[in-house]
Amino acid sequence: MNKNAKIYPTNRRKPNIQKAILKILAEKPAVPFSEIREKDPKANYAINRSVKNLVDAGCVEIHSSDNQKYLKLTKEGKNKLNQMKLLGDEALVPRAWDGFWRIVILDIPENRKSEREALRYLLKKAGFTCVKNTVWVSPYPYEHLFTNIKKDLGLGTELIILVTDKIDEETNLAFLRSLKK
Repeated sequence: MNKNAKIYPTNRRKPNIQKAILKILAEKPAVPFSEIREKDPKANYAINRSVKNLVDAGCVEIHSSDNQKYLKLTKEGKNKLNQMKLLGDEALVPRAWDGFWRIVILDIPENRKSEREALRYLLKKAGFTCVKNTVWVSPYPYEHLFTNIKKDLGLGTELIILVTDKIDEETNLAFLRSLKK
């Protein structure tokens, strides 16, 4: 991590410390806890609380080695970071339709139910509409985000992403009906 970068900003806006920690942890397999701490005791208190909350939520694991603690991002943490990116202001995607449909097909087994539910939640937040039990359609360009999620979660053929300029009339009508709900 850049030593000049701060997790706890000095401006008046409430910082999103958890998001900053997750972003740092996403860059490396493990990060020494000392790298995310600040000189300001008030900031360190907030950072410690955020780390504790992330550990309690299963998003971060703490490992000890050579008298030093390391933080490691879990799969749940990757899901949370992706969700934060999707909802954040810097992740805004143009809402004007570019003429292409994004179709995501999920076939995630029951033993990975929590990942399936997290993906459904993300699909809804990204503006996808479920037109059939496992088929989601959207006009918004989030295919790169879901491609990264697919790689992060190791979903080979369980998650299929299609981008096309044409869909049949019945699918289009199903999409429009689901928007009216």
